Amino acid sequence: MKKNLFFGALALFTITQFSAQDKKTAEACMQKADYVCAEEQYTKLAQNETIQKWKSEYLNNLGMAQRRLGKIPAAFKSYESALIANPASPTAYANLGALHYQKGSKTKALEYLDKGLKVDAENAEMYLTRAKVYESLGKKDLAEKDLKQVLTFDANNIFAKTGLANFKKRNGDLEGSLKDYNQLLTEKPESLLYNGRAEVYLKLKKFSGRKRKKKNINKNNIN
Repeated sequence: MKKNLFFGALALFTITQFSAQDKKTAEACMQKADYVCAEEQYTKLAQNETIQKWKSEYLNNLGMAQRRLGKIPAAFKSYESALIANPASPTAYANLGALHYQKGSKTKALEYLDKGLKVDAENAEMYLTRAKVYESLGKKDLAEKDLKQVLTFDANNIFAKTGLANFKKRNGDLEGSLKDYNQLLTEKPESLLYNGRAEVYLKLKKFSGRKRKKKNINKNNIN
């Protein structure tokens, strides 16, 4: 009896060791953007995993690799299997919502995102995606509400902040957008933010460069 227990424990330890190694290999493949390798490794991990929570995690990662490879139907299947394995997986809901939105199925996207936010009410990724869906449907108030909601539990979320600045720029609140960009640039001076602010200046017809040029022309005329 003791001998059987010993060999059983040894077998379990060996399987665990191989699984951990396979996981490291899969993660390394993803980091190197070798998605063919990642797909192979996560498929193996998902097939061999008996703990449903981990199985769901592997299937979500498998779907991500397949998505990068352009295997959209396979990615859908992996994400759906991840949700079956763990119905409380916010990642699976977020992935399905984003992929349905990407493929143009906005109603389906909202369905998954709404359900996902009931599982995890502070999931920034799902609010950000849902804001895009709402705006594409012309539901601007709801889109803005979702962007602001992210900042209630993650005040420094750069995607929500830039999202609001861009939202205001697209929807005519140029002064509000400019104010947001000015604040963002004091916190994080980056080229993309400067480009965004420049677009607002153009819409506001604030051409400082043109004004300086006119001044120089006038000065030359005087001389």
